[in-house]
Formats: sequence, C-alpha cells, structure tokens
Amino acid sequence: MPVANPAIDHARYAEQLTAAVREAGELALGKFRAPLKSWTKGNYSPVCEADIAVNEFLQERLRDPAGQIGWLSEETEDDPERLRARQIWIIDPIDGTRAYIGGLPDWSVATALVENGRPIVAVLFAPVEDEMFVAIAGRGATLNGSSIHVADGAVESARIAGPPGYLKRLQAIAPRFVAHPKIHSLALRFARVAQGAIGAAFASGNSHDWDLAAADLLVHEAGGALTTFAGQSLIYNKPDPVHPPLVAAGPQRHTALAALVQDRSITR
Repeated sequence: MPVANPAIDHARYAEQLTAAVREAGELALGKFRAPLKSWTKGNYSPVCEADIAVNEFLQERLRDPAGQIGWLSEETEDDPERLRARQIWIIDPIDGTRAYIGGLPDWSVATALVENGRPIVAVLFAPVEDEMFVAIAGRGATLNGSSIHVADGAVESARIAGPPGYLKRLQAIAPRFVAHPKIHSLALRFARVAQGAIGAAFASGNSHDWDLAAADLLVHEAGGALTTFAGQSLIYNKPDPVHPPLVAAGPQRHTALAALVQDRSITR
C-alpha cells in the first residue's frame, strides 16, 4: 500500500486553494466600489453582501466530500464539530471589510488549512493590487510566485504598523521607528511583514483565527515570527478562536520588540 507524502498533499492543497481564492477575489473585486448592502453583526463589526457571497463560494469550492476537513469562517455560524477535525479550513472571506465598504484598496481574502492547531497551507490574495501570497509549511513563502523574506535589524528606523494607540505608546520608549499608515486588513498587515515591505506589525487583543492563520504561516515561512507578547506561538481551532495582542517581525527585531512590550505596557 503506498505511503502518503505530506509534501505532495500540501502542494495539492495549495494549488486547490490558490485557484479557489483567485476566483473568490475576482468575485469580490467585481462588487468592489459598487452599490451593495451592508450591516453590522452582534460584535458591531461590519459585514456586506460581498462577504457572504465570497464565503458561500469558498465553502462550495473547498467542501470536503469525505467530511473530514472542518470549517471555520468569520461569516459562517460556528459549528462545534470543527473541534473534532484534525484538519480545518480557516477563512476570512474579506479581511478588512471596512476598507472594502469604504472603497479603500487594503482588503484581502485570507485562507489557511490548519492541521493539529497550526497552519500548513496559506493563501492570501489582495485583489486590488493583484498580489497572491502563498505559503506551505517547510517550503517557504511566495508573492506572485517569487520567494519573499522578512526584513530584519534594529527597531530604530524600522517601519512598524499597528493600532495607533500602540504605536504612540511605543514611540515613548523607541522613538526612532517610523509609524506606517494603517493597513485595514490585519492579515495583509502581517503579510507586508512577510514580504519585507514593513519591518514589524502589531495586532490588538481581539483578533480571531480567520484574521491570523494565513498570515501566521506566511510570516514564519518568510523567516520571521508572529507570536504573543510573551513569545508564544498561536494555536488555532480552539473553542474560543480569539487571541491576545500580537507582534510580528524578523527574528532580531521580534526579540527586541517583545522585550520592550513586556517591560512596558503599550496595550493599556
């Protein structure tokens, strides 16, 4: 009986996911800056009809006929059965819905396949810029087919993105870094770290699995780290898919930033 090759399986999943996400992004792009219905969910976050359309498209395209791959999406009612799954699709149909509704370009379709709590395949697509990020565990990360790597070095002079309050308080203890303009899609914010476009990024303590799983793998496969302020890696597909404040950067910069934020509270 032939033995399954995880590397081949992961590559097949990446190919399947990339094709589906490109179509999903084109679907969203077709509705972008056009009149559309939007409303707020129970946690006061916005949602629009494009979120739902992309979610339904991906759910159909990624459906596992054997029923063994679970599903967790921002726009699907949570099913506790996902906790039994060894593998699970984690999806944000449109990450950065506020930007999408407002006609701004910094939104993305963020998707990952998670196995035993960690992402093994990630595809993140920024349709307005036509940027396709792909990562496979142990095989690196790419942007439009070219390898990407984090930029590293000292905190001083680094370009850093994150919540304005975090950056303001960080400037009091590391005044020489450059505050990057807001990137509305959290997944895309961390992807910019993975590609080396910015030096580091923060997330506040209310991000979810679907905001993070794809970007997490991208950052790590590009040679960086995305962790809690205490340096802990993230575990996905837990009963409560919410995470504490996070920092992503290249190894040297990540170590320095983690030390700074542990010594001084920037989240108050």
